[in-house]
Amino acid sequence: METALAKTPQKRQVIFLAILLLLWEAGSDAIRYSMPEETESGSFVANLAKDLGLRVGELATRGARIHYKGNKQVLQLDVETGNLLLYGKLDREVLCGATDPCILYFQLLLENPVQFFQADLQLTDINDHSPQFLDKEMLLKIPENVQPGTIFPLKIAQDLDIGINTVQNYTISPNSHFHVVTRNRGDGRKYPELMLDKALDREEQSELSLTLTALDGGTPPRSGTTAVHIEVVDINDNAPQFLQSLYEVPVPENSPLNSLVVVVSAQDLDAGTNGNVVYTLFQGNEVTQPFVIDEITGEIRLKKALDFEATRYYNVEIAGTDGGGLSGKCTVAIEVVDVNDNAPELTMSTLTSSTPENSPETVVAVFSVSDPDSGDNGRMVCSIQKDLPFLLKPTFKNFYTLVTERALDREEQRELRLTLTALDGGSPPRSGTTEIQILVLDINDNAPEFAQELYEAQIPENNSLGSLIITVSATDLDAGSFGEVSYALFQGDDINQPFEINAITGEIRLRKTLDFEEFQSYHVDIEATDGGGLSGKCSLVIKVLDVNDNAPQLTMSSLVSPIPENLPEVIVAVFSVSDADSGQNQQVICSIDDNLPFLLRPSVENFYTLVTEGALDRESQAEYN
Repeated sequence: METALAKTPQKRQVIFLAILLLLWEAGSDAIRYSMPEETESGSFVANLAKDLGLRVGELATRGARIHYKGNKQVLQLDVETGNLLLYGKLDREVLCGATDPCILYFQLLLENPVQFFQADLQLTDINDHSPQFLDKEMLLKIPENVQPGTIFPLKIAQDLDIGINTVQNYTISPNSHFHVVTRNRGDGRKYPELMLDKALDREEQSELSLTLTALDGGTPPRSGTTAVHIEVVDINDNAPQFLQSLYEVPVPENSPLNSLVVVVSAQDLDAGTNGNVVYTLFQGNEVTQPFVIDEITGEIRLKKALDFEATRYYNVEIAGTDGGGLSGKCTVAIEVVDVNDNAPELTMSTLTSSTPENSPETVVAVFSVSDPDSGDNGRMVCSIQKDLPFLLKPTFKNFYTLVTERALDREEQRELRLTLTALDGGSPPRSGTTEIQILVLDINDNAPEFAQELYEAQIPENNSLGSLIITVSATDLDAGSFGEVSYALFQGDDINQPFEINAITGEIRLRKTLDFEEFQSYHVDIEATDGGGLSGKCSLVIKVLDVNDNAPQLTMSSLVSPIPENLPEVIVAVFSVSDADSGQNQQVICSIDDNLPFLLRPSVENFYTLVTEGALDRESQAEYN
């Protein structure tokens, strides 16, 4: 297993409409692993923890996960040991086709704290495909007077392998007239040409049947064969010649079907049927190839839609054959020109639909963007809307991470909707979008708050038990049980206090009889507690209103009885009056009967003196009540 550090470009940028350009804090070096295709699933690739310099078990504790471009899982990570294993057999030809090298990109995400590592796996080719000719037989009609050294084009063999494992050589079965020359195309592929070594004589031998073999460079080599049937025809001494040996044509990928690609032309100096040229096109798999040629005019037209993202170049061999069987050839090199026909695509690797409030930087989503177009058409810029508490951070290879920019507040906004937009640089540009909805989860970060810090109430002292005094109310901005409030009342000696509170409604009612003469007011503390244990307080002052429930009381300080007669003014009694009520209920008026010979004289502080109004006469009346 070979490990190499590969530099990846650091020219990634993300434009956040009014947000600064950010660069991901992880380094841009990538770890590259290499292994042959078709290796058994579960095979050991490397110890990723060791290669990254991480401690044993750190992958597990930091929530390590692997993300792949395109979401196809090719590897599995044992977070306990750090071993990186193959998830299944990998077929290089299926995954990469003719692309070389075949590199599968992936990234390691460590969630706590957030850190990214870039890595890739290069699949090396093994020789698991044999060369194949699409036709079981080729027919060549060769005039008998063709000179030795003349070359005849042959159809090529296809081999899905690459490099040394693809077709490297062609051979022909032993014969006295021909040998095969292996040529190199401009795209690196090999093609065969049949060269005449010895002049033909139709009268001596009118036809030949040969076997053409294509061999690849694998160890051991693989091969494929086809039959070459040669008919020797009578004299035709001029072969068609194309005006150009190589035609180079650019064709936009959105060209309509049947549009003209190019016109090829060959001349034959012979007369009659020997001078009539018929054009044929050799393009590998003729069923899937997109071009067709008019055998009379040499016009090459489009018969199937082109796709720059699938195939960028075509090398087509054209043969011009006259009526006597002589032929010439040319090559048409067709370059497919990219147009901006693909919108960027966003692929989610990880998406968290809910995140707790008050948390610091949190990973909400990990996604990749892709655009199979090329040049400016494939260059993308990712963005989100303005004024959202999120940041887009680039990682590598068009991977991005969406994180919270600051702690979220559920009470401020319970749900956030944002649109991820990838815009390419085409003209006009194309875009791809993905809608994300994020719920902000509640935590108990708000204590209950009363509508008033101080409540005041008045209640007559003779109110009936159970009567409502006042209702207090507290609100809690949190949700669920965190926002449910229960009330409690603190009033000193809870057993003897006359009030009670409903824990749910906040209603305060009378539970014991009040007595203004005992207590004129009460100061009560009320606490509201939510389901998470946070609480708020308020105070309640209750004033007891007096009612006239006490009769005046007279208290004698002195009383003289009996009293002597015939004295002008005698103090009979000194007394005080009192009433436990208040206000007008406490105001007392003292009086005696008008027909009695006595006077009431007020003194001080509700004290009165009872005196005789004049001299009394015992003989007239001996006693008074």
